[in-house]
Amino acid sequence: MNPKISVIISTYNEPKWLDFCLESYRNQTIKYFEIIIADDGSKKETKSIIDQHKQLVTEHVWHEDRGFRKTKILNKAICAANSDYLLFTDGDCIAPKKLIETHLQKRKKNHFLSGSYYKLDEQTSKKIDKHLIKDLFNRSTLKQLGHTPRYKSIKFLAPLSIRTFLDIITTTKPTWNGHCSSGWKKNIEAVNGFNEQMVYGGEDRELGERLINKGIRPIQIRHQ
Repeated sequence: MNPKISVIISTYNEPKWLDFCLESYRNQTIKYFEIIIADDGSKKETKSIIDQHKQLVTEHVWHEDRGFRKTKILNKAICAANSDYLLFTDGDCIAPKKLIETHLQKRKKNHFLSGSYYKLDEQTSKKIDKHLIKDLFNRSTLKQLGHTPRYKSIKFLAPLSIRTFLDIITTTKPTWNGHCSSGWKKNIEAVNGFNEQMVYGGEDRELGERLINKGIRPIQIRHQ
């Protein structure tokens, strides 16, 4: 049987953050998923971290470092995915426990999901260690790390009913965001995946625009 969802994680020479990112997927409420690492040419330290999570990572897709070629390695990762539904995120993003559950529950035929992120300040990020990851998304852990939650923390601190309502009334346009978006593999393949002619900046949004032009509609889940 194929996994319910393939999580494609992009990375480049950030082994510490990738370690924390992968650790967060051990805590997911949905367990039947695979992880594909889309590695844009990282050094051996990243391979070492991935080996430590070998029971979690299905495949490490890598190519030689020849400058920014993220779009190419993402397309290779798409080809390697065994699920018909794909969730894209970055290797410096720690996933809340219900990330995969939410994307599976909200997915819809001929649509893609537009998620978001909450950015911690540098000093707080430096204080994170593995034993805090499981309970990172609550006030007490943030306080322990010396972080004062900002308004955008409503994305994980407010009740789900409020967050769902905010996604209905928000004026923010749902776009394809590389840190937290998902869609059907066949739809992404139908628009030829990521544009390999693009260099750094805008490559995620551009994919979303082509999906929309193809008739694939976006769904806003930035607060969920």
